[in-house]
Amino acid sequence: MKLWDKGIEINKMIEDFTVGNDRNIDLLLAEYDVMGSIAHSVMLHDIGVLSEKEKEKIMEQLFLILEDIRQGSFSIKDNVEDVHSQIEFILTEKLGNTGKKIHTGRSRNDQALTDIKMFLRDEVKKTVMMAEEYITLLLKLSEKYKDIFMPGYSHLQAAMPSSFGLWFGAYAESLTDDLYFMLAAYRLNNRNPLGSAAGYGSSVPVDRQKTTQLLGFEDMNLNALYAQMTRGKTEKITAFAISSVAATISRMASDICLFMCRNFDFIGFPDELTTGSSIMPHKQNPDVFELVRAKCNRIQSIPNEITIIVNNLTSGYFRDMQVLKEILFPAFSELDKCLNIIFLMLENIRVNKDILKNEIYDNIYSVEEVNKLVLKGIPFREAYKRISEDIRNGAFNPSKDIDHTHEGSIGNLCNDKIMERMNNIVNEFDFNSTDNVLKKLSEYSI
Repeated sequence: MKLWDKGIEINKMIEDFTVGNDRNIDLLLAEYDVMGSIAHSVMLHDIGVLSEKEKEKIMEQLFLILEDIRQGSFSIKDNVEDVHSQIEFILTEKLGNTGKKIHTGRSRNDQALTDIKMFLRDEVKKTVMMAEEYITLLLKLSEKYKDIFMPGYSHLQAAMPSSFGLWFGAYAESLTDDLYFMLAAYRLNNRNPLGSAAGYGSSVPVDRQKTTQLLGFEDMNLNALYAQMTRGKTEKITAFAISSVAATISRMASDICLFMCRNFDFIGFPDELTTGSSIMPHKQNPDVFELVRAKCNRIQSIPNEITIIVNNLTSGYFRDMQVLKEILFPAFSELDKCLNIIFLMLENIRVNKDILKNEIYDNIYSVEEVNKLVLKGIPFREAYKRISEDIRNGAFNPSKDIDHTHEGSIGNLCNDKIMERMNNIVNEFDFNSTDNVLKKLSEYSI
């Protein structure tokens, strides 16, 4: 069954190729498609297209379908093209001509776009909630280990004294900045395209403000053509947002792989959280973090994939967009798994508290000694040369007392301000407003 069926049998190879993997992927959109249809039905009744009785019959069937979806018993039949077709087929089978009225004033284009935006809106929410927990853990670890020192690196050379507090806190703030990308993606997904039809509006006087309110959207895409043009753009911007989170996670995973190396021996994990070698009994491999790094790096490639597919398309809809679901949708699950596993690992991290006792790190105190001379009135370049000569002559014997007090330094991590910033940005998403509206819609009284 196809929404565009004109009574002509389509070549089986053509059908298989054009449907692609939609039957499987569209199951992720099923609940959103029903919710969109519920809102659309209410609106059609309000503008006089559906009678009260017709609305009641359609709503009754839609809620039965919604229950099947939530119980996992809904499926898209092999002879049905996509989730939109399957739901309309059920309505038509149950209600006859009344079921056929559900598509009035909309196209499969804006129907799919509405589903996708609602799906992405929810997936962004899940990622933000997980990131919030992760940031909170990082700040907790930063406070716990703020007095445990480690070398900081530049060009992968031991450079200056750092601390685990500074290191954990750096990634907490990085993820907090990533939330700004997520907020931009959320807001773009939180605009209603329904009612734009195929991208050129409709002669049916649909009430777009009504469906916007019923579906918990913050606003609508105003221009009908632009609403359709957000297909592809929305996915790309969302992909950039999650790739920013993935970049932070990947970089931290790479640090951990290095720090677990026996040549560094900065951190470790319980045996049950590491893997071994088939022939080397002593090995404790950072497989988790290597896989996290690889998976997150692959996620970072997604914006480029989407860009290549949608680049230079003219205005309006193209079937090219269908492929975007296959690329973007699985990335959320992949990122969620990475966040979950690295959270588990960090909850069990072991930190070496005596790293800087090793004399190989003595020279990282050179800047400390230079600054001590500067604070006594010696010009910086003169102090720099003096300490440099001591190092070359083997006469450098630094004090290992560290006194950094400025904002963001070892002695003043500003973790409370990072936490405050995170809370402020999370509050800007205002998830509860959308959740409450959708809850009300799912309990809509017929």
